[in-house]
Amino acid sequence: MLLVIDVGNTNITLGIFSKEGLIGNFRLTTKMPRTSDEYGIDICNLLEHRNFTIGDIEDVIIASVVPDIMYSLNSSIIKYFHIEPIIVGPGIKTGIRLAMDNPKEVGADRIVDAVGAYELYGGPVIIVDFGTATTYDLVTQEGAFTAGVTAPGISTSAKALWQDAAKLPKIEIKKPASILSKETISSMQAGIVYGYIGQTEYIISKMKEESKLEGIKVVATGGLGIIIAQETSLIDIYDPTLTLKGLQCIYNRCKKS
Repeated sequence: MLLVIDVGNTNITLGIFSKEGLIGNFRLTTKMPRTSDEYGIDICNLLEHRNFTIGDIEDVIIASVVPDIMYSLNSSIIKYFHIEPIIVGPGIKTGIRLAMDNPKEVGADRIVDAVGAYELYGGPVIIVDFGTATTYDLVTQEGAFTAGVTAPGISTSAKALWQDAAKLPKIEIKKPASILSKETISSMQAGIVYGYIGQTEYIISKMKEESKLEGIKVVATGGLGIIIAQETSLIDIYDPTLTLKGLQCIYNRCKKS
């Protein structure tokens, strides 16, 4: 079995792949400092809770946008699984060409999402990842990563609202019954959700317009993305495990080479 690990700014998402595909996934909090032993024990406990064992894992691949934790995490995989993990980074074969001014600036998470969307759904494709930041990336029919847009994430925007405005409370992010709100909480929910729908639709439309590419699919992922995907016809596919699948695609390409 293959263990894939996506290290994001908020969460570390782990997935288990067998020959049948993705058979389990779980999360850890990124911002909690851990030693290599703590990572190893936490991951082993999560596996055992899902009825997997250390011996089930034959290989590991990691994509990370948080360099500070990589020494401990990498050490934990070597120490507890006796496996040298594959790290998504410069030089690794992905099947995607980074046609950007500075390819080294493109985050591993964006590369992995691009690979997953292109391999699973074809190109041209716009990939929208609703994470700590919301990213919009364009991959052509030929598999070239040609453009990207970065915006504050839904939770990040909402947090700024209630942290910087003394009288606004912390709220659950969800679509209210109506945009015509009559009290504070639903008015905030309306502003966050409907505002984000508007932003998403405008950015996607503008990317389609300026790229001049025909038949662009739009694939979305990320935890809160389902709220937005359900409210706009511009998102064609919502795939909550796209990043994990992208990691599997990169792993398979590395093993074939």
